[in-house]
Amino acid sequence: MYLLDCYIEHPVRSIDQTFTYYSEEPAVPGIRVMVSFNHRSVLGFVEQAAETDETPEEAGKRLGCEIKPVDQILDQEPLITEELAELARQMKQDTLSTMISCYQVMLPSKVKPKTTSQHIIEEKWIRLCDGEVSLTPKELEAYCFLRDNGPMKYAELRQKYPNQARALVTKGAAETYSMEKEAASVKTGIVTAGPELNAEQQAAVSEIESGSDTVYLLHGQTGSGKTEVYLRLASHALEQGKQVLILVPEIALTPQMISRVSERFGEELAIYHSGLNPQEKYEQYRMVKSGRAAVVVGTRSAVFLPFQSLGLIVMDEEHDPSYKQDSQPAYHCRDAAIFRAEYHHCKLVLGSATPSLETFARALKNVYHLVTLKTRVNNTLPEVTIVPLRDAMKQGQSYIITDVLAQKLEETLRQGKQAILLLNRRGYHTMLRCRSCKEPLKCRHCDITLSYHHATKTMVCHSCGASFPIPRECPSCHSREGFATYGFGTEKLEQEVKDRFPSARVLRMDADTTSVKNGHERILNAFGKHEADILVGTQMIAKGLDYPDVTLVGILNGDEGLSRTDYRSCEVTFDLLMQAAGRSGRADTKGEVVLQVFDPDHYAVVAAARQDYELFFRMEMNYRHAAMQPPYTYLISLTVSSRQEEACEAAAHAMLQGLQGPFRTIGVIPLPRRRDSFRSRLILKGQNLDAMREAVRSLFETMPDLRKKDIRIDVNPMTLE
Repeated sequence: MYLLDCYIEHPVRSIDQTFTYYSEEPAVPGIRVMVSFNHRSVLGFVEQAAETDETPEEAGKRLGCEIKPVDQILDQEPLITEELAELARQMKQDTLSTMISCYQVMLPSKVKPKTTSQHIIEEKWIRLCDGEVSLTPKELEAYCFLRDNGPMKYAELRQKYPNQARALVTKGAAETYSMEKEAASVKTGIVTAGPELNAEQQAAVSEIESGSDTVYLLHGQTGSGKTEVYLRLASHALEQGKQVLILVPEIALTPQMISRVSERFGEELAIYHSGLNPQEKYEQYRMVKSGRAAVVVGTRSAVFLPFQSLGLIVMDEEHDPSYKQDSQPAYHCRDAAIFRAEYHHCKLVLGSATPSLETFARALKNVYHLVTLKTRVNNTLPEVTIVPLRDAMKQGQSYIITDVLAQKLEETLRQGKQAILLLNRRGYHTMLRCRSCKEPLKCRHCDITLSYHHATKTMVCHSCGASFPIPRECPSCHSREGFATYGFGTEKLEQEVKDRFPSARVLRMDADTTSVKNGHERILNAFGKHEADILVGTQMIAKGLDYPDVTLVGILNGDEGLSRTDYRSCEVTFDLLMQAAGRSGRADTKGEVVLQVFDPDHYAVVAAARQDYELFFRMEMNYRHAAMQPPYTYLISLTVSSRQEEACEAAAHAMLQGLQGPFRTIGVIPLPRRRDSFRSRLILKGQNLDAMREAVRSLFETMPDLRKKDIRIDVNPMTLE
């Protein structure tokens, strides 16, 4: 008999412990089992397994509990490797999450430890059998084809020999069987050598390869050739028979990276991101686990794939907030990547033109190894023009496309070049206000102002995604005077561009146009083939894209993010402006950038216009130090949610009373209602992160009722709304 300690699929923090079951069949850690828990069948994840000569009754008496049998063993081999199990335990401690939530985030939905009706797709295959049978000449031809090329998919043999394939099975010359569907190969078949490295790039490659450190920050100016450095390092890792993981922050960046990687290596390539359906994710997962995939390009969750032998990890645009998970466990991809690099004794390269302040500070303190690329490959930075919007509007110019931007767009189109227009807000109008009482239309489920989307003629909540028709009367005062429109988004900008430049071909890229499968790839491929002259989009087009014909970038309402109260608002705004500006003039033609802003003298705007990261870093760090904000302190955010406002406030105040330690506790802070749930937040702020974590653990141990509440814990949050 085998005693199995299992984590149970259950969202409640109060049962974040193992429960013991027994099995007559052998079992190992890392597999899934079906067990009975609280009078229902649930999925369990085996944490430990031990063989024993005891009976279930004897083991139960020794452990002081009834030991039930396992209903079903679901896996023949572990889904979670020893390495990933160790990483899950580390994540549990670092993020103050449950173990089952760490396992859930690691696995594709087809196999993750969660009760689900999803099934893994299998395919029918055929192979020869032993023994002699009598075959017709045509059947013998099919038999020889299967012998020389099989085993193969049954459908493939039937396509070539439709009648004979069935006859081979009927006569016993061959048999069919099922196999899990495998991912199709992503191989170009053509391998390109790549451009010759310049002196800076070659020095960077040599410094990283010869270094003894694990983590390297490749700080390179936009257009300095960081990707080429990644590919050269990857080539050397592949030559040693190792696997390579290249992480990108968003799906929008994967098509170009996939293209460059596949063209360079012609290797078996796995792709892993949220745009894949569950079956496709599972196929990619199996491809990595089997060792078929030499190179993986993926977003945040790809860091958990079951690699056999990693030789290099690259984390491109490492500053991007998309690398931080929103839900539990609120992990940062960088921390998981560091763990895996140390486990495999390989190197992790963090690349960015605008590293996060925490990362650059660590590099300056030699916690990370700093490598720099100071100049663009073409030795030319784009020319930046700052347009003060208040002055332009006083002169009667358009508040959407100013005269300066319009003139430069005309010149760009006349020269046959391309332009990118960035506006980090989707929709048509940002809000509608009642003409009588001036109240904006708000979501019924969230305390969020609705945005008008012209394509669907609906009001949309950008928080929960709910959409509503425009009401005939104001929900607040019941006036029928109608609504006034305010603000504009990418949908309105697209229409404005088409009206002012009717001959221009325009594409729009935002969450609305990329919601269909492969939407990102379709739009970017079309723009790359010069099927459009102007690309309008949100922040997803601001970074990582490399199009040689783009000679103009216009950034509209570029400093809008500065109005947010979040402590990172200046950093996020600077990153967006500098990254977007870096899309212009990356080839032979000099680029231009137009920044339309309300505060042209703000240091984030000035530093971005100069493409000067060090200037921004010095000034922002002065403010962070004065306010004792990260990276000079650590933060832990505790957000409680409830459908009842009183219960939400009561739980938050209970946490406030129970938290004790060498840190400040800020709150209780009421937050906007979201998805019909009231929310309240507490913030822990201090310089001893371990003590802060321990205080939170102690809180849940001493106040067990809190473990039943919906409380989101975010250690080192990227944003505080």
